[in-house]
Amino acid sequence: MRRIRANAIAILTVAWILGTFYYLWQDNKPRASPSSASQARAVGAKSRGPKPAASGRVDIRREDRTLPLIVTHPPRAEQQAQLLGSFDEKAYLASKQLKAGEDPYKEHAFNLQESDRLGSERAIRDTRHYRCASVAFDPDLPSTSIIITFHNEARSTLLRTIKSVLIRSPSHLIQEIILVDDFSSDPEDCQLLSQIPKVRCLRNERREGLIRSRVRGAGAASASILTFLDSHCEVNTDWLQPMIQRVKEDHTRVVSPIIDVISLDNFAYLAASADLRGGFDWSLHFKWEQIPIEQKMARTDPTQPIRTPVIAGGIFVMDKSWFNHLGQYDTHMDIWGGENFELSFRVWMCGGSLEILPCSRVGHVFRKRHPYDFPEGNALTYIKNTRRAAEVWMDDYKQYYYAARPSAQGKAFGSIADRLDLRRKLNCNSFRWYLENVYPELKIPEQKGTYSLLKQGGLCLESYNRDTLGLTECKSGSSIPASQKWMLVEPQIRQHDLCLTITAFSSGSKVRLEPCSPKESRQRWKPRGPALQHLVTGLCLDSQPPAGPPVISQCRPQMASQSWEPQLVT
Repeated sequence: MRRIRANAIAILTVAWILGTFYYLWQDNKPRASPSSASQARAVGAKSRGPKPAASGRVDIRREDRTLPLIVTHPPRAEQQAQLLGSFDEKAYLASKQLKAGEDPYKEHAFNLQESDRLGSERAIRDTRHYRCASVAFDPDLPSTSIIITFHNEARSTLLRTIKSVLIRSPSHLIQEIILVDDFSSDPEDCQLLSQIPKVRCLRNERREGLIRSRVRGAGAASASILTFLDSHCEVNTDWLQPMIQRVKEDHTRVVSPIIDVISLDNFAYLAASADLRGGFDWSLHFKWEQIPIEQKMARTDPTQPIRTPVIAGGIFVMDKSWFNHLGQYDTHMDIWGGENFELSFRVWMCGGSLEILPCSRVGHVFRKRHPYDFPEGNALTYIKNTRRAAEVWMDDYKQYYYAARPSAQGKAFGSIADRLDLRRKLNCNSFRWYLENVYPELKIPEQKGTYSLLKQGGLCLESYNRDTLGLTECKSGSSIPASQKWMLVEPQIRQHDLCLTITAFSSGSKVRLEPCSPKESRQRWKPRGPALQHLVTGLCLDSQPPAGPPVISQCRPQMASQSWEPQLVT
């Protein structure tokens, strides 16, 4: 009996071992991903097993969250000649190699030595969810113009960006690659690359910055779809088709990929989370944030687009006619920074939408500092650009921008008349609509005890007592009296527990201080450009005559007596 039992145990053990080996062998066999209706983006979606791609790539897909293995073979000699034409890659890279003893981070704020070592192409991991392999696209997708702007970019990084586009994109979808050289020190950085088929080079005659350079590139584009790309990127497998598909379906969509991280130190390609979207705080500081839990719970398919309040701005696809209809970029913004907020607000508020597509992945080198100079300094340029965005698009909510970024007060930002005209012409929604429908997670900050002077030139609104208000010389520093300090807590204008109150609902009525009450309609005000408008009457606070108490009168924006400049008291 013992011998029979021992033999049975041995047989079961051998069978278990053989079964385990067979299971592991089956699990590692190349196989097709399962197809289902939820995975198909268009009618006729089919499962796709592993097969060689046009670029010589072999994809081995497994039932895993991501596609864990991608083998990229260098193009054969004839493919290389077709890809690069007469371009001499070795000579292009060799002429700008890092010299021995030089700091590899100094010029470009990333490890140039490591970038040069990698060369112009390499294998990268396919970081998409495995279901993305089963998504099908229309066979008649329109082609796109790729627009890449740069200023003194490292040659190896720039060439790797271009070659990744040519190798990992269906050739019929690339109408052209337009390089806009923003007055780099060496014109040949761009000119030599124009020897590559489909690559065009435009050079600015002076430093213009990313914003105006992109507008120039878009104007020269011949395709109906624009793809904006930074100059230190590597696109991933099938990155382009998902974005063009979404824009083809609805030309008012502006779509962005998930942006993977390329290490600035060793250039390792690292997968970014697929659960993030673009957000910001009231100082207009961009940040990546988790998708709200209710949206995450509603996502039954990981290939579905992610609605995003703002995009990072470096990489996105947009219909050219829609880009032009919406007013392109605000070209009075300088160099770089803040243009993504202006574009994002404009797209949402004027009838479009913003999406991040999980099945599109592009790697990007994120640097810790800017390797180039800003004519007015980085901080002042960013303040100018974001202040323009706030003044044009944020309506009364711009007060929270100034509260969060007090250094913006009083800084020059140029004329915004043309952008305000554009907003009126496009009949755009209000910023309140944007907060309620697009970004309800951005909460109005709790009102704190921050005071402002209400200035007209060198004079300030001052309370002498409850019944008497007037303009007197502005004080500064520690000598500012409490009678000149006002707290703008919408819709009230307060001094401690007293509020600015109209005495009657007719033009010419005097304004005085009365105890604050949230139900008192005579105390409800809102900014209207530089004026302070009473919400119920529609009349504006007027200091005429300067010696007398202020009154309410018909709003006339051009009148200096109705122009009030809040200045934070620090």
